[in-house]
Amino acid sequence: MTHTVLSSATKEVVIGFDRPFVMIGERINPTGRKMLAAEMKSGDFSRVEADALAQVAAGAQMLDVNAGIPLADEPALLARAVQLVQSVTDVPLSIDSSIIAALEAGLAVYQGKALVNSVTGEEENMERVLPLVARYGAAVVAISNDETGISEDPDVRFEVARRIVNRAADYGIPACDVVVDPLVMPIGAMGTAGQQVFKLLRRLVSELGVNTTCGASNVSFGLPTRNIITGTYLAMAISNGLTSAIMSPLHPEVKSAVMAADVLAGNDRDCAAWIRENRDPNAAAGAGAGRAEGGRRRRAQ
Repeated sequence: MTHTVLSSATKEVVIGFDRPFVMIGERINPTGRKMLAAEMKSGDFSRVEADALAQVAAGAQMLDVNAGIPLADEPALLARAVQLVQSVTDVPLSIDSSIIAALEAGLAVYQGKALVNSVTGEEENMERVLPLVARYGAAVVAISNDETGISEDPDVRFEVARRIVNRAADYGIPACDVVVDPLVMPIGAMGTAGQQVFKLLRRLVSELGVNTTCGASNVSFGLPTRNIITGTYLAMAISNGLTSAIMSPLHPEVKSAVMAADVLAGNDRDCAAWIRENRDPNAAAGAGAGRAEGGRRRRAQ
């Protein structure tokens, strides 16, 4: 089994087919969050800290950290965000940027083995990102698009993923440290988006043996009751080989679907995590009270 091992200074997380699904918290991202972007740009990171703590408390095993704010000093902001999040949580991080200088700034201050988000199949992008990943001993998200864009044909996306895995090996990065993103599109705009990803996931597992991730909320973009669509998509994707996702653990419908999929896939031993999450805290006390009352009634008779 392929294991992708990520770590903070004190904690290790393993992504793998025989391991519980890894939820990578998506909330520390100013894209589409005007208030967070304005605060970060002004040097206020209180919301970053609150989002980090809330996601970990909700069950995220990793956090994605992004500081992509137009006209801001992204390398400095990303480095500061990484340091802050590592000071308040012990989970490993995904360092997320399309700017090489920002990725390097984040990696330079990171303690542990990070996940770099991301590299694409474009030749220039691979030549810039992969040496950086190798230098810092990180793992990397491989997005299955290249100079031609995002193909609707899952077999074309598979070949892009294969090319990235092979190029990574040229830099000494093993396949276990390449986590492929099959690129789920909004199902409301492309009715075959789910089928495309499921087919691609099966090939990534059987032929490349790599771990996978995705931006889970993309699938439900523009639809009502989004969380049900996202949660169902994740459960189905897990059954086809998805091993992690950048997502929000704060939505009960989504988190429950992931945890149930872990149970059914046999990756939640003895259903322990499910029971711990869903046990009625009053059940034991209620049962005890019932037995005591029953005992008193019997003695009274």
